[in-house]
Amino acid sequence: QVQLVESGGGLVQPGGSLRLSCAASGTIFSIYDMAWYRQAPGKLRELVAAITIGGSTDYLDSVKGRFTISRDNAKNTVYLQMNNLKPEDTAVYYCNAEVVLAPVTLPDDYWGQGTQVTVSS
Repeated sequence: QVQLVESGGGLVQPGGSLRLSCAASGTIFSIYDMAWYRQAPGKLRELVAAITIGGSTDYLDSVKGRFTISRDNAKNTVYLQMNNLKPEDTAVYYCNAEVVLAPVTLPDDYWGQGTQVTVSS
């Protein structure tokens, strides 16, 4: 079984910064894409940022230039550095990973439990 455990959420003032972490543990052969999603109250879950196993990244337009996604493949961990946070960034942030459990098998999709990020003065 694979678990994704997130940390780093909290309350921050507008213009502040937070760094989210998500560590994958369990029976893992490799991890393909890793990503951060968020869901605000009353809204659909949206993709915030994604990173491939090779390090290519993609971002939601509204966070470009403010958020940076990175990963440490040796630690099976993905990070999201969030700078210049705005009230509209308030949401529950979820980690997602495509995990290969054994050689010559297709990846399975796993999710973290979510971490609350609140941007308010």
